[in-house]
Amino acid sequence: MQTKARTDQTTADWRRRYAIRAGCEATVSETVHAHGLRNCRYRGMARTHVQHVLTAAGTNIVRLSEYLSPGIPPPHRPRPGSRFKALCRSLPA
Repeated sequence: MQTKARTDQTTADWRRRYAIRAGCEATVSETVHAHGLRNCRYRGMARTHVQHVLTAAGTNIVRLSEYLSPGIPPPHRPRPGSRFKALCRSLPA
C-alpha cells in the first residue's frame, strides 16, 4: 500500500493535483497563523461566517498591498502566481 502511494507521488499527474492542494494549504496556514482564524471570537454560524469573510477580505488586502506597491522592490522572493493575481493583471488599468 505505502509502496504504491510513493510510486504514485513520482508521476506528473499526482504532482499537478497536489500543487492545487499545496496552494490551498498555504492559504489556510496564512489565515490561521497571521490572522488568527483558528479561534473564532463569536458564537453562532452567522457571526462566525462574517468573521471568516472579513478575515478572507483582510488576507486579500494584505496580498494586494504586497503586490501593488509600485517602485518598491519586494523584501523577499515573491510567492508563486495565483489565480487571484492573474485576475488582477487581466483587469484594465
